[in-house]
Amino acid sequence: MASIAHELAKKQKEISVSEFFEKNKHILGFDSLTRALITAVKESVDNSLDACEDAGILPEVFVQVTKEDNNEYRVIVEDNGPGIVKKQVPNVFGRLLYGSRFHTRAQRRGQQGIGVSAVVMYAQITTGRPAKVKSKISDEDVAHECELVMDTKKNRSQTVREDFVIWDKEHGTRLEVNLKGKYVQGKQSIFEYLKGVAIVNPHAKITFIPPDGGTIVFERATEEMPPPTREVKPHPEGVELGELLNMAKYTEAKKMTSFLNTEFSRISLRVAREILDIAEISHDQRPSRMTLDQAGNIIEAVNKVKIMSPETDCLSPIGEGLIRKSLKNVLGETRASFYAPPITREPKVFGGNPFVVEVGIVYGGQLNKEDPVQIYRFANRVPLMYQQGACATTQGIENVDWRRYGLEQRGGKGIPYGPAIILVHVASTKIPFTSESKEAVANVPEIREEIELALKACARKLKTHLNKAERKSKTRVKFEIVQDIIPMIAQKSAKIVGKPVPDIAGTITKIMNVVWVEDEVTYDKKKHHVSVKLYNYTPKTQKLHVHMVIPFDKVDEKSLAIAPSEVRDGTKVSWDIKKIASTEVFELAFDLKGVNRGEYDDNEVFVSGIDPASIIGADILPGDWDLEHITITEDKAEEASENGEIDYDEGAEVIDDEE
Repeated sequence: MASIAHELAKKQKEISVSEFFEKNKHILGFDSLTRALITAVKESVDNSLDACEDAGILPEVFVQVTKEDNNEYRVIVEDNGPGIVKKQVPNVFGRLLYGSRFHTRAQRRGQQGIGVSAVVMYAQITTGRPAKVKSKISDEDVAHECELVMDTKKNRSQTVREDFVIWDKEHGTRLEVNLKGKYVQGKQSIFEYLKGVAIVNPHAKITFIPPDGGTIVFERATEEMPPPTREVKPHPEGVELGELLNMAKYTEAKKMTSFLNTEFSRISLRVAREILDIAEISHDQRPSRMTLDQAGNIIEAVNKVKIMSPETDCLSPIGEGLIRKSLKNVLGETRASFYAPPITREPKVFGGNPFVVEVGIVYGGQLNKEDPVQIYRFANRVPLMYQQGACATTQGIENVDWRRYGLEQRGGKGIPYGPAIILVHVASTKIPFTSESKEAVANVPEIREEIELALKACARKLKTHLNKAERKSKTRVKFEIVQDIIPMIAQKSAKIVGKPVPDIAGTITKIMNVVWVEDEVTYDKKKHHVSVKLYNYTPKTQKLHVHMVIPFDKVDEKSLAIAPSEVRDGTKVSWDIKKIASTEVFELAFDLKGVNRGEYDDNEVFVSGIDPASIIGADILPGDWDLEHITITEDKAEEASENGEIDYDEGAEVIDDEE
């Protein structure tokens, strides 16, 4: 038996990381010809976008896929980024787990240093051809061009050929690889991937030339770069026991107070002392002497101390305004009839890593109401194309009761059906992917809970829209019937008794008994023309307040016939409408100048100072406008109920008294 053990020992040897992934390329997303081609484009485009943003350059990415022979394709990805210095090119493109982002707590698309070098490795495995890289930096007159292959046993690249060439770009990088793949169209295709990239990267211009010819251009929706992210230290909430012990072992701090203060974000010296007092640990103890029990006590103490929310400048969420604008830019103006105002949640923490969840919902229009809703999943501005069922995003969607929000959900669970698109974006300093291929977000409870809360908040806005549209539609039908039948009755009656036809306007108002609000936005001659008409179909004179959310600094003063009574925060504008006589129409109209066409296409109109039951076509003013007494709309009551603030039974009237 001893001889067998010695023989077995001789067979034990170390393998390089690239050699491991060479034999397990499916882990990196190269498990089928179709997926391999998409992965090659995905990893290359991610690298290009990260490079441009790191340099503060508005990205222009060029992608071309050409069929060479049978299942062999040439993939070219070119960008206008800062370029790569000559000595770093072999490391970036020919060495796995080499990069600058693994230890950085700041939002990035790339996290592990595997992506683009894995593309080079897969291309070499399947075709034997070297990768061609051309790169130019701004302070050099010529570009450096080379062909390289990867030595998987050493995890190093070998340069086959290199030269300096003339390139008409000021700076940028171009990667060209030949690999085995299969080009397809449809839901999981390169086109759909690039469309997703354009939605969550509205500042990027992407040009795509597919194998069948033609040119597809996704124009940028904004000229503004995302705010640069800053590296931060881990947040104390969610830090694991082993990680805490490891940090204490290698810290340069001499005392426990300074260790907590310098190694974590949001822990001041005062908070550090409070944590140590609760954990019953001396302030002056050396961190390297921390015991297992003490580490556990610190973690428990952190949960008992009030600590500020994580810093947000390490994250780069898309933002509510740009999500809506980008969806319209990519999907087209006529694809959907309603774009629910997107939701960006406040930052939360898992495992010491800050994260933010964003959600947008598109409804109606040309979307098919018989199909399951389309799900757009994104992580750190990257579309997730595969493993939808294993993703926390999908599980969050399935956990929501969509029947409460106007969508069909067969059996009361699962992905809903209806004419809708649901967009979910998770931004974090470290996305917990289920595998190295980065196709699904792991089911981390903190992340899934935030996804569900964001979905419900956005879905409430969809429900409000659908309820208002349904109520308005029913009232319009009633009004049209009344308008047709009552005059006919009046004419017939007058003819029978031989008297003139009476004025029936008052009769119609008694039957209708509502103030009808009709608003619209039109765009002409580089101006938005905004109109809000109030029809008093009640038997008495009405007075009320009209409130709108508009960029007031963009209002053309010459077009504003009625001055507002109040302007708050530059966007919350109120008017006092002192008198609308019965059967009369009051119009509030103005123009907006200097606003891009897609930035304002739907009015947010609210009213107050009137019985909510008398209003059709506008919402009652929400509570954050600080009126003394308002009626909570159903969606706000539901939100308060979900947050545990009140007990709300659907259908009950809920009044918000400031107490």
